[in-house]
Amino acid sequence: MSTPPVDYEALFAVNPSPCLVLGPDLVIVAVNEAYSCATRHSRKDLVGRYLFDVFPDNPGDPDADGIPNLSASLHRVLRSGEPDTMAMQKYDIPVPDRPEVFEERWWSPINIPVLGPDGQVAWIIHRVEDVTEFVLSHGPSQPGHKPKEREAMEAELYARARELQLVNEQLRQAHARERQVAVTLQEAMLQSPDLARHHNVAVRYLPAVKGLNVCGDWYDVVDLPDEHFTVAVGDVVGHGLEAAAVMGMLRSALSAAVRALCDPAKAIEVLGLYARSVEGALATTVVKAVVDTRRRHISYSSAGHPPPVLTRPDGTFVLLDQATDPPLGTRPVHVPRPQAAVPFTSGDTLVLYTDGLIERRGEDIDAGLHRLTDVLAASSRLSPDHLADTVLSRLGVSGGGDDDIALIVVRL
Repeated sequence: MSTPPVDYEALFAVNPSPCLVLGPDLVIVAVNEAYSCATRHSRKDLVGRYLFDVFPDNPGDPDADGIPNLSASLHRVLRSGEPDTMAMQKYDIPVPDRPEVFEERWWSPINIPVLGPDGQVAWIIHRVEDVTEFVLSHGPSQPGHKPKEREAMEAELYARARELQLVNEQLRQAHARERQVAVTLQEAMLQSPDLARHHNVAVRYLPAVKGLNVCGDWYDVVDLPDEHFTVAVGDVVGHGLEAAAVMGMLRSALSAAVRALCDPAKAIEVLGLYARSVEGALATTVVKAVVDTRRRHISYSSAGHPPPVLTRPDGTFVLLDQATDPPLGTRPVHVPRPQAAVPFTSGDTLVLYTDGLIERRGEDIDAGLHRLTDVLAASSRLSPDHLADTVLSRLGVSGGGDDDIALIVVRL
């Protein structure tokens, strides 16, 4: 017997926890019955309106901080794509049909992102629990005559909520400093002295937006004798400073190998042998291309990496996928790496990238590759810098993605 499909809209409607759904612009797009009951605002009053227009701060409470706290949480979710649990909040709400009259309310909120196909936040589920009755104990007292016990409890709860907020803010600041130090270190390891001589080459490196997430992606540009130069990108498995350290060792080894051997396949062979002695280098992917500007051809070799793209000015393109072998260290014995070559003409564009540019959770990587080639075909006449920025923007990762991204655009 087949399982009937789940009606998620019906489940949302009867969820006993008050919930509403916000768009990235913080406009309310859906609300369940529990939320309407908790706020005494109908669905008609809420859907299609900006959240803080419906629930503004209480002007009669000079210490009100519900809006800035909730706004900060929602924007953290939009930036990080991760849930954000807030400390208990005092957030008074306007009484329906009496917009200047506010009712004291306490809430325990959590904001949960829903990611779209491009990996960006498409909606935010704002779920709250109304804890007003718990905080205010046994119902409201007369204005100006709160029992001392209730006043003390409210003051203690409010003080604890503020302490939690301050601790969270300090942790966020410390994390931001740690991330900046790590990113600065990785940028230093990605220095390519020869790149300054190539005004026809644009490079981009975007660290992942979640957590510290300094990873093992790299790019490199190396000048060789006889009017040759080489470009490469690679990706070490894993995250953090350990992966970045492995990246630094492998990048330096490949840069040295190609200077001595010139052929990309032989250079990757040497790198594969070296990788066996480096802890954490297993399954690293890398692609190396050598550009012969005199004979106008590109020789290349790939160790398990997504294929570079050679785009013509007329929008046609070629995938450099004829010399692909497994990632480093995945074969028990040494086997020579394959190498292929492709001709180019003046005005062609060579693009190398790491998988963070095209890979999306729950989607075949070929779909991302098709998106990339579509963008390149439509934008092939742009300058390298403009094309690099266009690719990142059109693929929805100009502000970073779930994984690091390294990108090289070469105008030939």
